[in-house]
Parts: sequence; structure tokens; C-alpha cells
Amino acid sequence: MKRSKNYKAAMANFDRSVQYETEEAISIVKKNASAKFDETVELHIRTGCDGRHADQQVRGAVVLPNGTGKTVRILVFAKDAKAEEAQAAGADYVGGEEFIPRIQKDGWLDFDVVIATPDMMGVVGRLGRVLGPKGLMPNPKTGTVTMDVASAIKDQKAGKVEYRLDKTNIIHCPIGKASFTEEQLKENFDALVGAITKARPAALKGQFFRSVTLTSTMGPGVKLNPTKVSG
Repeated sequence: MKRSKNYKAAMANFDRSVQYETEEAISIVKKNASAKFDETVELHIRTGCDGRHADQQVRGAVVLPNGTGKTVRILVFAKDAKAEEAQAAGADYVGGEEFIPRIQKDGWLDFDVVIATPDMMGVVGRLGRVLGPKGLMPNPKTGTVTMDVASAIKDQKAGKVEYRLDKTNIIHCPIGKASFTEEQLKENFDALVGAITKARPAALKGQFFRSVTLTSTMGPGVKLNPTKVSG
């Protein structure tokens, strides 16, 4: 892969063979975020889990204390009083059946999160093939299938992020923007790592965090000591 001059310059700013302390890693990532846009700072954790086994799945959500720095667009599937509650809470789109053809046929996906009341999951289920692969399918484990739509919307707008294993048993999650202060990023990092650590599957034997890397959208990854990060 051909690397840009900025990427190569960023690579020269630190030692890729070293596992850094969290604060130092955050500082390096911030300095290396030199793109013309506000890069996202991302955490990548390679776990010792085997996601093929149901008892080794890791999935959940946590509200980052300083948010993600991103404006979240929310689609809510609800009706009657719950639809009114969703509108009042600041949902960007609220409705039901009318969204099915728009999403299935027109390819409309101008939203970042989908929330649904339990009684609407029959409708939402028809969108599984579209929403599922994009990680947008509502799920009770992440609080996006709920009757308390107002709280769910509030959490998402405040910076709730979902974490889950990908096919290679790695968790990828944003912890904020490069424009955040180092303290804000550290607080978000601690909140996310704390939540993931608590979600360690009981069936897992051996090390939970195999490797931990911080990076920005366009920058190189900075390694952390997985043993220290996971406590």
C-alpha cells in the first residue's frame, strides 16, 4: 500500500515496536492527526475470544463521558404515544411501515442509529438483510430495542457507542475526535475499556486483550500494553 508523506512523517514520530502508556499513546495519535478534517480517534482491541461460540460473544454499549464529537442521526420505529415521545426527544426520523420501501428499494440510509419499540420489531425485522450487515439492526443488548425511547435517544445523542466483535474477533470503536483534549480522550478511553473489560465472557480462557492499538482516521496505529490496559 502506498503511504502519503504525512503518514510517513507521522511514522517517524514514534517507535512502532514500543507498547506505550495510554496517556503517551493518546498524545502521539493527536500529534499525528494532520489531515485537513477533524480525524476520529479509534481504539482497536484484538481479543482472545472465538466469536463462533455463542458463550464467547462480546457486545454492548457505553455512553462516552465526552461524547464522540459526531452529530448522530437517529431513526426511530414507533407508533402512537411512543412516536410522539421520540419526536419530542429529538429523533431525526420517526415512523413505521413507510420506511420499508424507502430503505429496501431506494437505498435510503441517511441515519446512524436505529431505535425501535419491541412491538415494531416485526416491521424492522424485514429490513434485517439491509440493516444487519451495516451494524444498524436494533438490539436489546445495546439498548436500541426499548419502550423508553426518550432515554435511548438521549444516550445516543450524548455519545453512546456500541462495541462488538468483528469476524476476526477484533473490537473497533471511536473514542472521540483529534480536536478533543488529551484529558477528554483519556476519559472516553477509560469508560470504553472499562465497559469492555466488564463484558469479558466467563467462558473465555486465557488473555482477553491480545493487542490494543490507538489510531486516528488517517494516521498510523500506536500500540499499548494490553496487560496494563485490561488491568
